[in-house]
Parts: sequence; C-alpha cells; structure tokens
Amino acid sequence: MMKIDEKPTRKEPHKRPISPRKHRWLIITLVIVLAVGGILYSLADRYLIRHVQVVVADENTATVATGNANDSSSTTTTTTEVNATSDDWNYSSDDMKVNIEKVQTGSGSDQITYYVADVQLTDASSLRTALADNSFGTNITENTSEIAAANNAIFAINGDYYGFRDDGVIIRNGTLYRESPTRDALALFNDGTMKTYNENEISSSELLAEGATNTLSFGPILIQDGEIVSDFSSVKIDNNFGNRSIQDANPRTAIGMIAPNHYVFVVVDGRQDDSRGMTLAELADVMKGLGATGAYNLDGGGSSTMYFMGRVVNNPLGRNQERGVSDILYLTEGQGS
Repeated sequence: MMKIDEKPTRKEPHKRPISPRKHRWLIITLVIVLAVGGILYSLADRYLIRHVQVVVADENTATVATGNANDSSSTTTTTTEVNATSDDWNYSSDDMKVNIEKVQTGSGSDQITYYVADVQLTDASSLRTALADNSFGTNITENTSEIAAANNAIFAINGDYYGFRDDGVIIRNGTLYRESPTRDALALFNDGTMKTYNENEISSSELLAEGATNTLSFGPILIQDGEIVSDFSSVKIDNNFGNRSIQDANPRTAIGMIAPNHYVFVVVDGRQDDSRGMTLAELADVMKGLGATGAYNLDGGGSSTMYFMGRVVNNPLGRNQERGVSDILYLTEGQGS
C-alpha cells in the first residue's frame, strides 16, 4: 500500500544519443557556415565597407565665376572674378581653353562614340585631382559629377579608381598617400609635362623632387616618346575579384599630352547599341592621331565619365547613369600654384 505522502515516480523519457554520423554532419555544417560567413565578411570588407585612412583638408576655399559672356544668367556668385566665355562644348578664359568634340565612327554593331577634350593651360596648377568625399582610403566613392561639382570643376574625367586596389604609388596634389610600387604609371608635373614610368624604377621621393604633383596608377601606357606601345595582349592591372578582361572593346578613359600644358582627354562610350567601345590598340591609335606624344589609359568600363560645365557629356553605362569612383582629374580656375 502506498503511503499518503509518497508520490508516484515518473519515468524519465528515454534520450537517444546523437549518432556519430549526425554529430559529424553538425560539425561539418557549422564549419561551412563559419567559413562562408568569413568569406562574405572578407569580401564585404575588401569591396564594400568604407575604410578612411586620411581625411583631406578642403582646399576648395574660393568659389569662381564662370559664365557665357552672352548669357548673364549662367554666372554664379563668386569671390574670384574670372573673365570667361563658354557654351556646351567650349570654355575660354585667360588661364585655359577647353574644346570638346563628339566623334562617331563605324556603323551598326561596329559603331563607336567617343568624346575628345583638347585642353590648353597657361598654368599647370589648373589641372588637379580630387578624392571622393575628400577622403583617401578604400571603398570611398562618389559620382564623377559630384566630386567635380564639389571642387568647382569646369571639366573633369574619372581617374584611376585607386581605391579598388591596395597597391600602386599614389601622389595627389603634391601629397604622397601610398607607396607600393607595382605597375606602369603616369606622373603629372608642375611644369605642365607628364611622363609614363615604371613604379619599380623611380621612387616617389625622386618624383616629388622633380616636381610631380599627381601620379595615376592604372594603365597600360598607350604612347611613350611619341610611339605607340606595341603589345597590349599581356596587360594585367590587378587580380581583384570580378575583373573583366581589359583587352576587349570596352568603355575607356585616357589622358595624353601634346606639348607642355597642352593635353588631350578621351572618353569612349561602350557596351551599348550605338557604341561598342574601343580596344586598347584602337585607343592608342586615336591618341596618336590627336598628336599625343605620351598617353595613358585610366579606369574604364562603367567608370568612364566626362563632365563639363555642370553636366555629364557622355553616356556612362549606356544608361546615362554614373558609377561611383574614388577620384577624378579636373580643371578649375583660381587655385594658384
């Protein structure tokens, strides 16, 4: 007979032990999840997450008046008066002359549309570079037009997208930001000249001593010492994830020098119905035909953008839609040396 204060004992449910096979699969699943998560974070950190290394002092302290002499409505509020005339394709002042032409060649699927800006300066300091968000680092981007407008640019093109890579020699407006020599590069100097060079053969201190104001690290060199570089078949800019081949016909951006303080800039539309883009060899031929004694290929593809007097001249991405970039080359008045 059961005592009054006794409670019936309950049987504990039988727990089946995890089989070794199931235990093994749980561990494998956990390892896979951690590995995939690590890879995704690594990719995001490399290509998406902003890393600001240096905040650049805002040198754009003065605004400048630019406008068409026949249209007073285009003149803006200023602190430095500049006598200039302009229209949709031309700009002229005491310090610079800019002429832009739209060129179309071929037809049908072989048609190419590109834009040529002929630029003559009286002072090399009018040609400058600017960084997205006034910051040096990786994954810091703004549209070319946004960076240009923030710096009172009259004319601008996209630069070398230095922020997509962690190597190269990067000098901007006389300041050295990165010294990791890797490839053939371009240097602009305070006497209005430019030269292409191998980063492993000339140090940044030598370049600065010679008066280098800016270096661009992308490539390849198109024209050197007046001659087209003969072989573009083995060109390799970097090994980053998702790179396209740069040998095929693509949108392009390039800079060339005809003579000191006389530059030519070319932006080629591509990957669209009315323009297939250019190969590197075709781009070199165009630069040669324009009289460039030296020429250098900059970042292209969706980055290729030409800006002039408040508007984007070309058709980026074939949709009139800019892609964010890390830097630009631009022209402005009143900066001084």
